[in-house]
Amino acid sequence: MTAPTPLDPTRSLPQDAGRAALVGRLWQPGVGPVLVAVHGDALHDLSALAPTASELFEQDDPAAAVRRVLEAGEAPRIATLAAALRNSDAAARDDAQPWLLAPCDLQAVKASGVTFVASLLERVIEEQARGDASRAETIRAGLSQVLGDNLAGIVPGSPQAAKVKEVLIAQNAWSQYLEVGIGPDAEIFTKAPVLAAVGMGADVGILAKSVWNNPEPEVVLAIDSRGRVVGAALGNDVNLRDIEGRSALLLGKAKDNNASCAIGPFVRLFDAHFGIDDVRRITVALKVEGPEGFVMEGSSSLAKISRDPLDLVAQAIGAHHAYPDGLMLFLGTMFAPTQDRHGPGQGFTHVVGDRVTIAAPELGALVNRVVHAHEAPRWDFGIGALMRNLAGRGLLR
Repeated sequence: MTAPTPLDPTRSLPQDAGRAALVGRLWQPGVGPVLVAVHGDALHDLSALAPTASELFEQDDPAAAVRRVLEAGEAPRIATLAAALRNSDAAARDDAQPWLLAPCDLQAVKASGVTFVASLLERVIEEQARGDASRAETIRAGLSQVLGDNLAGIVPGSPQAAKVKEVLIAQNAWSQYLEVGIGPDAEIFTKAPVLAAVGMGADVGILAKSVWNNPEPEVVLAIDSRGRVVGAALGNDVNLRDIEGRSALLLGKAKDNNASCAIGPFVRLFDAHFGIDDVRRITVALKVEGPEGFVMEGSSSLAKISRDPLDLVAQAIGAHHAYPDGLMLFLGTMFAPTQDRHGPGQGFTHVVGDRVTIAAPELGALVNRVVHAHEAPRWDFGIGALMRNLAGRGLLR
């Protein structure tokens, strides 16, 4: 296993943390999950404002509401930020002390697929390789000759995209991934059940039988029940390339497993200093540090996304898709690693003990350790447990 990586405010918070409205959830031993806000060097209890992140995000101006209770002294300090971050590292956690959870609770956890041309090519490769990583390089070279730069700059669903589809069908190069990549309908799928996402420092899980998988560094939007984007966080949409590559009908098995996605460390609420235009400019950096000394780095720029974030939101929630408790929406990634790890032509895959850091100056850094899904802490605190906990604390009203 890799040695624990210190999680501290300097590395974990946004570059302009002093003016950022940051909210999250803290597991407080003997109490349970507590909605908190970052204020100075501490975490403050927002329970008097809202018992859940979902309810907070329903307020007309969540950032202003948080600032109001902090300034009024109505949100008591319950933990130091540095101590909570440090204890969030699953490799060195003291269960008697507080640690961070995913910053969402009752929201559905949804994800967008094939939203970047770069990752679109890799999805087609997965499909044609039928989950066999050893065939990927040969297929990649062949597809590049056929597709070239034909897909760059194409607006999904446009007349130009329809013409490209006709050409690729004629060349026997069409794919279900190209359909959702440049067609009118985005791929929106359920990534995890409500309350199943893990947070900062937690273990993320891959299936033990998977031999071709990778992290997916993404921005995650926090969206209320009206379809309004109220903030953003970082996310890791762990991807099992071999499972999905065998058949797109195995997407649920490839995507939804114990500890299969991480969100955090906090949701940065939209305010005068941070909004959707800032999200559109974010570049998400990725670093994987393996227990054997392997290091891989990459990045994903939202400026290169094929579908605008708000277009993805409109396809996720609207007249046909209602989420009364809101949703968290992964926006997809352009990063699909091809760096050889276990030999020429084998590409990248995780090993147990990998330390994954996903970072952006606007949102901070999310750090997680990779384990087999069955070895990650079993998810057992569901909606019923949360309701009983909140009722016992007198927070349901």
